[in-house]
Amino acid sequence: MTKRSRQNKPPAKKKTAIEAEVRRPGPVGGVRDTNRREKAAAIKEAALHLFLERGIDAVSVDDIMSRAGMAKGGFYRYFETQTALVTEIIDGARKLMTDALETCSVDLRTASTRDAQFAAYRKVGDVVATLLMEHPGEVRLYLQECRAPDNGPRGPIVELSRTVSKYAISITAQAQGHGILKPIPVPVSALTVVGASERLLLAVLQEEDIGNPLEVPEALATLILDGLKA
Repeated sequence: MTKRSRQNKPPAKKKTAIEAEVRRPGPVGGVRDTNRREKAAAIKEAALHLFLERGIDAVSVDDIMSRAGMAKGGFYRYFETQTALVTEIIDGARKLMTDALETCSVDLRTASTRDAQFAAYRKVGDVVATLLMEHPGEVRLYLQECRAPDNGPRGPIVELSRTVSKYAISITAQAQGHGILKPIPVPVSALTVVGASERLLLAVLQEEDIGNPLEVPEALATLILDGLKA
């Protein structure tokens, strides 16, 4: 490379202190990595409580850091944006739900009998029960925010809602293709079930009297197959 070409070459972009902190937390399992994980978890917990109390739109970074008992300017050492924070908060619940829906979709490709259909739907129901036990706060946040405008930090939640709807429509189309469900317009049938399922989740979280919550997944699968069966 000539001297002139070296002079014309743009200088390498330097990482800011914040970017370096976010992207290089130190060796996995090291002191720095452990401290970072603990502080990030504390921020997520504080944010989740505030989001549930006030709604995502009404919570600022300053609010979150104050609730977490940390310096207000330290947020960006752990999360690049509030949207990234919300993404991490719902990540565990999102993965459980989308994996279950994908498994159900795959199973339904060959589910030509009611028993096979029931088994496929039941897998989703079992995951819903797991979500209620292991991620109740995240589920409540999803139900609270999924129908609000898709802007700002709420984006990941609305996107998950769209993903759930797309899977529901695909699954319903497959079931109708096997002649198991009534030929109601697919989106109408699918989104009706999604709405009913979300209302049941809310009822469980609010401790409404709907009987044994552990029986809800099986009852819902039975209702879908018997109430909508061809």
